[in-house]
Amino acid sequence: MANEMALEMEPEDTVSVPEEIQPQTRAKPKGRKLLWGGIAAVLLTGAAGGGYIFMTRDAENTAIAPENAVDAYVEVPPMTVNLRVPGGQARFLKLRFIIVAANAAQSETIRTKIPMLLDALQPFLRELRPEDLNGSAAVFRVKEEMMVRAHATFGSGMVRDILIQDLVQQ
Repeated sequence: MANEMALEMEPEDTVSVPEEIQPQTRAKPKGRKLLWGGIAAVLLTGAAGGGYIFMTRDAENTAIAPENAVDAYVEVPPMTVNLRVPGGQARFLKLRFIIVAANAAQSETIRTKIPMLLDALQPFLRELRPEDLNGSAAVFRVKEEMMVRAHATFGSGMVRDILIQDLVQQ
C-alpha cells in the first residue's frame, strides 16, 4: 500500500517549509580573504629572504678564499702501521696523503711540523681494526679524524684539507 501512495503523489503535493526554518544564504566574510592574503605574503617574504641568503652565501665564501690564491700542497712521507687484529695475526695499513695548506705562506710552517702530525696520527691509526676500514665511508671517517689531529697540531686555519692518496691494507 505504501508503494501505491508514493506513486500517487505528484510534485504539487510537496510539503512547504516555513521561511523561519529554511537555511539563509549569507555572504562569506571578507576577513578570510585578508587572512589568506596575509599568510601568502608572509610565505613569499620568507622565501625571498631565504633565496637571498642562499645566493649570497657563495659570495661570502669567495671573500674568505680569493680566486687568485694558489693552493699549497705539502706531501707527507708514506706511513705504514700495524692494525689491531685479534689472534696475533699481522696486518698492516699503508697510508700516503697530502696536506692542503690554507695559503702558500703557511706551507713551510706545515713542513716543519710534519713529524709532530705523524706522532699524533700514530696512536689513532694503530687502534684501527681491519673492519674499521671496510667500505667507502671508512675513508671519510679516517680523513675527518686526520683533520682533527692536523688542526690540533698546526692550529686552526692552517690546513684546508687532507687528500688521501693511498689507503691500503696488507
